[in-house]
Amino acid sequence: MVELQNSVVDAQHTFAEKAERDVIAAAQQGDKLAYKKLYDAHVGRVYALCLRLTGERTMAEDATQEVFIQLWNKLSNFNGQSKFSTWLHSVTSNITISYIRKQKGWFQRTFNIEESAVHDQQIDTSADTVSLDDYVLRLPERARHVFVLHAIEGYRHEEIADLLNMAVGSSKAQFHRAKQLLTEWMGNE
Repeated sequence: MVELQNSVVDAQHTFAEKAERDVIAAAQQGDKLAYKKLYDAHVGRVYALCLRLTGERTMAEDATQEVFIQLWNKLSNFNGQSKFSTWLHSVTSNITISYIRKQKGWFQRTFNIEESAVHDQQIDTSADTVSLDDYVLRLPERARHVFVLHAIEGYRHEEIADLLNMAVGSSKAQFHRAKQLLTEWMGNE
């Protein structure tokens, strides 16, 4: 009985992968309905990653929109050698980091201000549950980026260093800083 259930699950999974490959191929040929199907299937995960990286809902919404705008042009680069979700994850990370850099630079130039101290914000702990994401959003920007990419998304420090234009040692130090802050905050609140 268990073998039959496993083979049914495997068949469904194989069918879903083939269906997604067909949708991707259609979208690569310019089919807007197929592209909308890809959008609908992946927008939640893309937004979640954008939110973790940006730390702000409005900025995450804008970054998500930027990802899907650029994805339309980059979709032809997907060659099927990896899972689409893995490729999309990498594209999302790259576009979001680039988007953050552009926005941060524009904001600082326009208003002539220093980096804001997001990590000084307090979390309302009167609620029954405070999620890890609430604490992660409080982290200083560089520490948050490294923590999200390494601990949550599974990037290696070498990959993070390349993506964020930093030394591998800096990536490891920022990750350590993030872990220390999270431990402190979660223990005190």
